[in-house]
Order: sequence, then C-alpha cells, then structure tokens
Amino acid sequence: MLRSLYSGISGMKGSQTNLDVIGNNIANVNTAGYKKSRITFQDLMNQQIKASNDPTATTGGTNASQVGLGSKIGSIDNVHTQGNRQNTDRTLDLALEGDGMFIVSSSPTGNNDLNSAEVGFTRAGNFYLDGDGRVVNSSGLFLLGTDGEAITVPEGATSLSINSQGEVTYNAEDGTLDVAGTIGLAKFSNPDGLIKNGNSTYRNTPNAGLLGGGTISAPGENGTADIVSGALEMSNVDLSEEFTNMIIAQRGFQANTRIITTSDQILEELVNLKR
Repeated sequence: MLRSLYSGISGMKGSQTNLDVIGNNIANVNTAGYKKSRITFQDLMNQQIKASNDPTATTGGTNASQVGLGSKIGSIDNVHTQGNRQNTDRTLDLALEGDGMFIVSSSPTGNNDLNSAEVGFTRAGNFYLDGDGRVVNSSGLFLLGTDGEAITVPEGATSLSINSQGEVTYNAEDGTLDVAGTIGLAKFSNPDGLIKNGNSTYRNTPNAGLLGGGTISAPGENGTADIVSGALEMSNVDLSEEFTNMIIAQRGFQANTRIITTSDQILEELVNLKR
C-alpha cells in the first residue's frame, strides 16, 4: 500500500483530537477558573531512502533522503494564563490576581499533606458556607486555611469580610471583630504538570513542582497571588482564537481525507492495469 494512506490516517486522527480539545475549551468558556488546553503535534518516524555520505578528497558529501510517515500528538497542555475578572459583589466569591491556587479537601479536619488524594487545587473561587459554617466550594469540598484545616465561621457571625491577604474576619455576637482563619494557597513552578480531577480541581504530581517544600502559603507570601473578594476569575478561553483553530483543524482534516482519496484513486488505476 502507499505510504501516503497511512500518513493521511495519522493526520485525520490528530485533527479529530484537535477538534476534541477545541470543543472542550468552547464548552467551558463560561466556567469560572477554567484554564484552556492546547494541542501540539510531532512528526512520526521517517523511512530512509538513501543514506548520507561523508565528503571525501574527491567528492562532496550528500544528504540522506527520507520519507515521512505521518504525524502524532506531541502534547496536550493546560495554559495557565490569567482569566478575566468578573465582579459579583458577593463576599465569598474570590478571585486570584497572580500565581497560586486555592486548596480544597474532602476532609474538614485538616490535611497538611498536599500530595494526598483527598486534596485538590482550584482557581474557581465561588465558595459558600455549609450548615456548620464551614467554607466549601460548589462540590462540597472544604476550603483550607494556612493551618491546613477548614475555615469555619461561627454561628451568629455577621459582617463577614475577606481582605487581600486572605484573612477572613467577622463580627461576633458580642460585637468584637474576630478572625475565622486565613485562606491558604499553593504555588507551582510548573502548573502544566497538574492533572485535572474534574469539578474544576487539579491533583498534584511530582512534575508540578510544588513550591515552598509543600507548605501552605498565605496570599501574597512566597510569590502567591492576592485575593480579590466580590469577584470571580473567569475562563481564559478566547472564542475568536478557538473558532480560528477550529477552522484550521477542519481544513486539516479535509486535506488529509483528500490525501486518502487521491491515494485510493492511484491504487484503483494500478488495479485496473490488468483487466
């Protein structure tokens, strides 16, 4: 069979995966804290038709002749650029201005091991108070403070506020101003190394490069972001860019199908040589 058939198939598969990535980005254009993905490609192995020759005293050197055998997916990356900020005027809507992620856990009793399976990381800052006054996200995961424990606001507290350093304060029943805790953040040297858990959360991996020796930082410390209360960081998906990429992927798919149909026509001519 012709090599171009297999090259066309590999190109079609890559274009299909590219459309899958683009479709997921578009589907999450309104997802708070979502970070878009991108795909890169690499060429496959090359078949050598002629070897290269070294130059000699009487002849010059010649280059090798190779025929490529298609393409493959090189990587699917998460692009952790800052998303646009949307003002909501809701105290427990929190946006991060800078690097770092909120730390959430399925355990309210605290977990300082950021490599634990029950700990996740997120840029989605829409938080709520549960029936026991603990700060949770929309999936019921507890927002951890710098002490590694869930932040809890006592019953009867009023005038809840959160400053840029993540300090959660409230007016107690006796009228005093008390602190419920300080929101903790984690920073990574390679956030692309995080694995998506779903529900807008990520899981740590050794390749993510958790900074600070795995300790929880307060906002503004160790290069982490400041917190903006009353706002949400929205998705960093650019629709104009995604639709342009969609057109490119579609045309790439069509071009590869044309390779296959043209190769098929050549094979048909070869088969019809003998009648």
